[in-house]
Amino acid sequence: MRDTRPCGEAPGGSVRHDGSVRKVWLLLLVAVPLALLLWWSGSTDVAPPGREAGPAPTSSSTALAAGLPAQVAETLDLVDAGGPFPYRRDGAVFMNREGRLPDRPPGYWREYTVPTPGEADRGARRLVVGRGGEVYYTDDHYGSFERIRAGDGS
Repeated sequence: MRDTRPCGEAPGGSVRHDGSVRKVWLLLLVAVPLALLLWWSGSTDVAPPGREAGPAPTSSSTALAAGLPAQVAETLDLVDAGGPFPYRRDGAVFMNREGRLPDRPPGYWREYTVPTPGEADRGARRLVVGRGGEVYYTDDHYGSFERIRAGDGS
């Protein structure tokens, strides 16, 4: 006699699962909160719960007045606008391993590439921005810094 039950149906009418449905749900339960956490932690304009956001950013005219390259002002404008950024690493946490910036909790500092004309890669120029609104510029890949904007965290 031929079996006429629909595919996957066990005797008695119940549906058999090979564990793949359970694995998909487990993956979703882990992946969705992780994705939300990563998305939230990458945002530079939203303060963590219980903390107020920093002061509104000022104009990039500060960078131009300091005699810095025009690309510094352009990058500062992108930071103030929240992007879009041309480099994948822009907005990454800067750990301050060199200790040349004020000591702050991990995740306080974010780095952004300042394009260098003629360079095939990211080059050495960066802006490092603090949660308090302060901005530092380096043209020697973190060897030295120049503060170009004060903030409430300076």
